[in-house]
Amino acid sequence: MDFPHLIETYGYLAVALGSFLEGEAVLLAGSLAAWHGHLSLPVVWAIAVVASFLGNLPYFLAGRRFGPLAMRRVPALHARKKRLECLLQRHHVLIVPALRFCYGLRIVGLVTLGAGRMPVSRYVVLDLAGAVVWAAIICAAGYGAGGLFRRAIEAGVTTEQLVGIAAVLGASLLWLVRRRTMAARREQDGR
Repeated sequence: MDFPHLIETYGYLAVALGSFLEGEAVLLAGSLAAWHGHLSLPVVWAIAVVASFLGNLPYFLAGRRFGPLAMRRVPALHARKKRLECLLQRHHVLIVPALRFCYGLRIVGLVTLGAGRMPVSRYVVLDLAGAVVWAAIICAAGYGAGGLFRRAIEAGVTTEQLVGIAAVLGASLLWLVRRRTMAARREQDGR
């Protein structure tokens, strides 16, 4: 079995599992496979939306059932709960969709939302909207990367140069995210 056939056979399942577990890398790879014609981009996107939504739901429901007890017993959760509650007071409609993009706060955020007794119907609508946006952004990035890589290779850029460029861009992005996170923490501590 060759690699393209393997992707065509198991690609959608991999996208479903990766999206359920919040695996952006798997969704990027699935979108890149769609660019190469091995998968269908609309199907990859739809699977990612559904699997991502279903992947968040257990944490929210666990928060409804066990959240208050967990918050009392685990100090780290309690500390993050306070930070999330501050964010909820200021940006209550945007926080549910934004949790998908807040690495390190996603699970705690969902448990906290459930523990805070956010209505299930409101959570479902907001989280589904977040899943749609998240999947669209990641799919667009993966699909677009296919075109960029193809053009770069046709222009004579070597694989090593592409890896170097990707490493520099990734490190720059991490640096910017870290800088913004530290600034937000300083601002929050200053209050």
